[in-house]
Amino acid sequence: MSNGRILHTMLRVGDLERSIEFYTKVMGMTLLRTNENKQYEYTLAFLGFGDESEGAVIELTYNWGTTEYDLGSAFGHIAIGVDDIYTTCDTIKAAGGNVTREPGPVKGGSTHIAFVKDPDGYMLELIQNKQASAGLAG
Repeated sequence: MSNGRILHTMLRVGDLERSIEFYTKVMGMTLLRTNENKQYEYTLAFLGFGDESEGAVIELTYNWGTTEYDLGSAFGHIAIGVDDIYTTCDTIKAAGGNVTREPGPVKGGSTHIAFVKDPDGYMLELIQNKQASAGLAG
């Protein structure tokens, strides 16, 4: 499958509007499209940092009437590259986001990372983009 590409990651959410607000206002993504299926009682929302044709996006799935899910222990996180991890975390916190691991070097390495928890408890790992990290290594 050398011509394959990851299209999206799907997350089930308990409150679609709350999650859309988090991913747009806190994480800076754009709501790209929604799709409501009345027959099977679910709504989808696709969000990302750019057009779906250019990169992977997040699909939020709201099953009508389900307000929470058992996240289990298999799923880890979604990684997002950022140019300035420290400013990004400050912006997320100012917008009401929950930074659960402050930015800094990964244990045993020099790459700077941070973690953010979304309203449903999913973890997002922020990773400092390489081109801007030279001055942060230490």
